[in-house]
Amino acid sequence: MAYLISVNAGTPAPTDHSSVPTTGIDKRPVDGPVLVLVPGPEGTAPTGIAGDVVCDLRVHGGPDKAVYAYAREDLDRWAAELGRELPGGVFGENLTTSGLDVTGARIGERWRIGADVLLEVAAPRIPCRTFAGWLGESGWMHRFTERAEPGAYLRVLRPGSIRAGDPIEVVHSPAHDVTIRLAFRALTTEPALLTRLLMADELPERTKAKARARLRQSVAPSRTPAGSPGGESGAAGSPRT
Repeated sequence: MAYLISVNAGTPAPTDHSSVPTTGIDKRPVDGPVLVLVPGPEGTAPTGIAGDVVCDLRVHGGPDKAVYAYAREDLDRWAAELGRELPGGVFGENLTTSGLDVTGARIGERWRIGADVLLEVAAPRIPCRTFAGWLGESGWMHRFTERAEPGAYLRVLRPGSIRAGDPIEVVHSPAHDVTIRLAFRALTTEPALLTRLLMADELPERTKAKARARLRQSVAPSRTPAGSPGGESGAAGSPRT
């Protein structure tokens, strides 16, 4: 049975690894029930976990990143590889889960947690320099990206209260096969997957726009004049990752 190991919230702490002076990435398990709320528009509101803090609202928080979940099983693999303890919340996740394939979840999959809360899988987490600086591991962004176990951002469809030990049930799985892992690979190391990524209607609009822009770039004609060394008019450009 899948269940919550912990619900984690962060408080502001100084950082030298972000464009803002503080970060809320250091999240710790919260005792007792925690309210899960629907946050306001992106750029104006923190996460959906009451008491949690987001410091850089340009890239965190909002409806499509209301809650971040990471599997204990994936944390354990990292802990064994890094040779250090990784407690729940250390990756900045709000929910540390057990028995749930978070990275294998499909975009648009819905989870019921406890009696009331309903969440929807929205997008993968993309690593940033704040994350790398917080963990202090050499080459961390590259290693995390290559592993392709990013965890999932979730929307809050139905608010309520949750606590450690609550069961997690997958109550809806969409017909497409676009998982968090596939979406992450498409947005980072394997742009050839971007076309498949757009099969997921539930993907955030900003992510869809980014995918479409990269696809347009990949088929845009080269600006190298015909007959010039190195190419001819109509050559396809390379997508950025």
